Amino acid sequence: MSAKRKASVSKGGPAKRVASGMNTPVSMGSSDDEYMEAGGAPSEEGSEVEEVHDLVQRFSIKKRAGTQKRDTVSSLFLGKDYSDLELKLEHADRPLWVTPEGKIILESFSPYFKTAERFLINIAEPQSRVSLMHEYSLTGNSLFAAVSVGLSTNEIIGQLEKLSKTPLAAEVKDFIIESTKSFGKVRLVLKQTKYFIESSDPEVLRTLLQDSVIGPCRIDTTEGLMKGTAAKKGDLVIPGTNMAAGAKQAVASQPAPEDSDQMMTVLREEDDEEEEDSVHSFQIDGPQVQTVSKRCRAIGLPLTEEYDFRNDYANANLDIDIKPNVEIRPYQEQALTKMFGNGRARSGIIVLPCGAGKTLVGITAACTVRKGCIVLCTSTMSVLQWRDEFIKWSNINPSDIAVFTADQKEYFSGNAGVLISTYNMIAMSRARSYDAQKVMDFITSREWGLMVLDEVHVVPAEMFSRVTHAVPSHAKLGLTATLLREDDKIADLNFLIGPKLYEANWQELSENGYIARVICSEVWCQMTTEFYAEYLKTKNTNKRSLLYTMNPRKFQAAQFLIDYHERRGDKTIVFSDNVYALKAYATKLGKAFIYGGTSNQERQTVLQNFMYNEEVKTIFLSKIGDTSLDLPEATCLIQISSHYGSRRQEAQRLGRILRAKRRNDEGFNAFFYSLVSKDTTEMYYSSKRQAFLVDQGYSFRVITRLQGIETLPNLVYNSPQERRELLTAVMLQNDVEGQVETNEGDLFDRRKGPNRKGVRRTAGTLSELSGGQDMAYVEYNREKNKELRASGNQQLKKLKRSLAKRKTTVI
Repeated sequence: MSAKRKASVSKGGPAKRVASGMNTPVSMGSSDDEYMEAGGAPSEEGSEVEEVHDLVQRFSIKKRAGTQKRDTVSSLFLGKDYSDLELKLEHADRPLWVTPEGKIILESFSPYFKTAERFLINIAEPQSRVSLMHEYSLTGNSLFAAVSVGLSTNEIIGQLEKLSKTPLAAEVKDFIIESTKSFGKVRLVLKQTKYFIESSDPEVLRTLLQDSVIGPCRIDTTEGLMKGTAAKKGDLVIPGTNMAAGAKQAVASQPAPEDSDQMMTVLREEDDEEEEDSVHSFQIDGPQVQTVSKRCRAIGLPLTEEYDFRNDYANANLDIDIKPNVEIRPYQEQALTKMFGNGRARSGIIVLPCGAGKTLVGITAACTVRKGCIVLCTSTMSVLQWRDEFIKWSNINPSDIAVFTADQKEYFSGNAGVLISTYNMIAMSRARSYDAQKVMDFITSREWGLMVLDEVHVVPAEMFSRVTHAVPSHAKLGLTATLLREDDKIADLNFLIGPKLYEANWQELSENGYIARVICSEVWCQMTTEFYAEYLKTKNTNKRSLLYTMNPRKFQAAQFLIDYHERRGDKTIVFSDNVYALKAYATKLGKAFIYGGTSNQERQTVLQNFMYNEEVKTIFLSKIGDTSLDLPEATCLIQISSHYGSRRQEAQRLGRILRAKRRNDEGFNAFFYSLVSKDTTEMYYSSKRQAFLVDQGYSFRVITRLQGIETLPNLVYNSPQERRELLTAVMLQNDVEGQVETNEGDLFDRRKGPNRKGVRRTAGTLSELSGGQDMAYVEYNREKNKELRASGNQQLKKLKRSLAKRKTTVI
């Protein structure tokens, strides 16, 4: 067994792996364009997305980075030699290094680490958080988020100067000043059913009013600008927090005031204690909100959205609260405090690891706003899970929850409720069935207080634009575990939804017992002679992928690890993106498997047995299990086939075992194995996939030999004859069998798009060629079949009777 591939910075040289970030190069076969819809002529949403891209590029510190010295030594450090930076006299007591390009290195062993970390989370993007050194980047998006939560330009620069070992470069200061001058200065606020453009700087508002597009959208008759008091959190209490429990006790024990004069005296005293900050605003016409928002992005003053839900009297209140026995965790409370810090609901994104309770955060936000809430998911299975979680964690009446999928089209009973659907169902632009159109009209005809966007990182900008235009909502909350894509489109979400409000540290949550401690290993499987010879001969990518996935040594490694962990008492999930390999492995090893074509009834049977039957300790899953399944019993994961170099998928799969129930036991660890065929392109993809997890502080052991595998009873493909038979079976498969699974209706598997060039010959049916697999067709077909079964087709019956009479006559 070779040494570990550690997640740490090596001494005297560069790190082995460049930290993953928004500018990570796109790898072969791992583009996130698979989530795009089929192309067409450029739409209004498309032009809006281009404006967002221009806005992102406009505020990039790379344009301001100074020239770096070039010599024979600096090339060894990838051009990042900062030995000439001047150090402050007391540099040993300061925890930060700030480079001219806006990179920030934080020493986690510094006594001021916690203070610096809390500050950096607000102003910078985490890139890599390994054991001793954390790396952050100053970006336009991160500074947008900093200003939106109340930090000023002087506070950001001053705190960086205080914590930095070196004086701040002029480029860094200029970038902070320019970004904060534009970002976060203007807010779109809904209060008392009216829309206001609000800012603490009146000059910014006067500039907007002079604009030829924004000026005519103003509808209030006030001369100049309206002046008011800045929003404060006041007595807002987030359900499920320690403050909520204390507030209930305080209300119960507080004596009633003797008279109204005494009450007024108390209120005046409280007002005197608070220093009032003033804000300026003007009112705009409600139907022109999209126009104003689009124009503000175009001129470099993007709006942040805030919803004054406590003063919204037009929309009905929802009777919902967190159950009394539920207490949210400290990091969940921190995330929600960022959202509701000023007493309003800020639109933005919260990033938490898989298994850390993102769903509970979304439900708690809905319980805080207490207005109509719409939740959008990536798949139907996620929709049903969200419904169950609402019932589990809150006291909402089940009749106030509605589900909108291809199979279920429900309404809630009251004036306000929770509706859960998928992105595809809302954004679908084709013709709908009658029932689906009725539900869609129900959705678009009302105002929603909160829109919760699950797995928000997979939503393409064009689709999100259609969703936001179709569904009128006052606040948007994006939830994700991996705010990354294999392209640069993740930056768009900061302007389409809102800034990142909070991001948790994976290793810190693991150390505190909130998520499982995981041992990650990469198992190198030597290709057998006959398989490797065919691998070198073939030039077809799909066939090569099938050969290294079906490698007999990988079969044996999977069998050995499954046997080892079953004897330990672990529950094991084996993942394979390739369905042919999934079925072959599961059948050969005698295990149950689930893939996209498995019926819902069979899925439930297999999953129930896995969770509650002690005899069923291992199941095989295709990529449908990446995000749609909650299996807290799983403590071991083995990956035999994956989606090329997708870092997002690697992190999502790790999340399947972060929920382990025994995670807090002394000395307990969960296990994550990635089986890789040696000396193949799979090794390159594996290295890229691990980049995100390494940046979160995980280390990967490289296992080159499994001790005792030769003595395993009934070891599969142990003879040359068996291996040749397997190779023959693999070579007889067509190229389609080497592809990864695609699942209709799951946003993770949208593989069509304008950037998908070329053609591919595949097997199909006439119903597919005629549109029979289209969602709208399926809906219409389902209703039509019911009618046919009820009344029968009279014309067909008449024709059959006529044919029967003719046969009788001939006889």
